[in-house]
Amino acid sequence: MGESTQAPFWFKFWGTRGSLPAPRPTTNKYGGNTPCMEVRVGGQVLIFDAGSGIRSLGDKLNKEFSQLEATLFFSHYHWDHIHGFPFFAPGYHERNRLVIYGESRGSRNVKDILSGQMAMPYFPIPIDIMNAKKEFRDVSPGTVLRIGPVSVRAESVNHPGRCLSYRIDYQGKSLVYATDTEHGAKLDMRLVKHAEGADVLIYDAAYTDAEIKAGRKGFGHSTWREGIKVAEAAGVKKLLLFHHEPSRDDRALARIEQSARKVFKNTSAAREGIMYRP
Repeated sequence: MGESTQAPFWFKFWGTRGSLPAPRPTTNKYGGNTPCMEVRVGGQVLIFDAGSGIRSLGDKLNKEFSQLEATLFFSHYHWDHIHGFPFFAPGYHERNRLVIYGESRGSRNVKDILSGQMAMPYFPIPIDIMNAKKEFRDVSPGTVLRIGPVSVRAESVNHPGRCLSYRIDYQGKSLVYATDTEHGAKLDMRLVKHAEGADVLIYDAAYTDAEIKAGRKGFGHSTWREGIKVAEAAGVKKLLLFHHEPSRDDRALARIEQSARKVFKNTSAAREGIMYRP
């Protein structure tokens, strides 16, 4: 964890919650917005997912940049990962340039899918009102992208309707964003390989073991215990638990964090507004 924005590689969560926003006094510590992560690396602005947290990120970027160039990656298109996109203020200024990556679904590409939520009866204005220069590009499992000096690799994880994890590598440091994945009886070796040797693994720990047993198997999410298994198998240095269940308050997340640290010492529950460094 670091404090200086001058660091060559840092990241910040603008949304850590899963399924739907859950802002209330008892979620202030870990956050109530849905997934959005800002990564600053190698002079690039990278954004992962566009949950409700992207609105505040957009306001901050508008103040910071007179002309923004940013790359936005979607893990998948469930509502909690896209519903903030229409409220991303930099998208409405023609001076800005956004490159937007997402996986196709059948005949629909990322532009088609994002346009679909910005249409009646869901939304009053179309995506074309967003005047920023936008480039929509496909990404699929196994794709390796070069964003300036930064490498970004996509991989598939186990989630209903498909989902991508992303690994960011830069100058020997690495970060893996693996939101929305459900564990099986055996380790997902694709994810283990994807996260091998990473400095940080961000992992979907929405549920507890008891909740999985009580009927949430098949919902597409995992637990902190399974996250530790992946982190240990991959030789990860730090594990950040992510996609917090909306009914979970700060006290409950702190208890989970404490329990997880007894098994894998360098574990934390992801918090909004905290600057981390790999």
